[in-house]
Amino acid sequence: MDDASAIHPPTIVVVEDDEDIRDLIVSQFARENYHLLAASGVAALRDIYAREKIDLIILDLNLPDGDGLSLCRDMRSEGMETPIIMVTARGTAIDRVLGLELGADDYLTKPFEPRELLARVRNLLKRSRGEGQGKAVSGQRRLARFGPWRLDLFQRRLIAPDDSLVMLSAAEFRLLGRFIDEPNKVLSREELLPERRATVAFDRSIDLQVSRLRQKLAAIEGGDALILTVRSEGYVLASPVAYE
Repeated sequence: MDDASAIHPPTIVVVEDDEDIRDLIVSQFARENYHLLAASGVAALRDIYAREKIDLIILDLNLPDGDGLSLCRDMRSEGMETPIIMVTARGTAIDRVLGLELGADDYLTKPFEPRELLARVRNLLKRSRGEGQGKAVSGQRRLARFGPWRLDLFQRRLIAPDDSLVMLSAAEFRLLGRFIDEPNKVLSREELLPERRATVAFDRSIDLQVSRLRQKLAAIEGGDALILTVRSEGYVLASPVAYE
């Protein structure tokens, strides 16, 4: 970690109603120079959020006073940009995609290896601080033009030729950003989701995310063939990209 992180360690809130799991995560992360806070439900998290600067949230979906998916959606709609990792026993691809579309930055299924959770937390914290961000964003360019679309890199939305707007989920924006950074190059699942490199080859939720992104791009003539599947290799954005 850098000197600033050593003086002011990142604050992580673990939102989990199972005391044993909560204590396990807190004790594991406390050894890594993080400032750990624990919440047993929705109300406790909101209380912490109102008085603390939070750098990352580890969020269980099944909480005694609410649902983690609804909480994530509501807090995103209120403007909260804090990175969120959802941790849940729900393991279907649909659940994962729904969690990502409602604003989660990553998704981990129980039971999990604590070291994998730690690795994902580190990756998200680096990304939220601007480390390792895509070339488009790091260059401070505002719009990326590809096919009939423009992508607003700051507002995270698609702009159609008639200037109408299409909102993107956090997962869709992150995925499209990877394509835009390396157009006309076949990207494997591991390259599209590097933070989940260890498991993404077996996780079909990436295919659902690509499918939903394609549906949005296909709303404009010429957008239906922008993202192509290369069998056994991955996906490619078949378009040049220009910046404005």
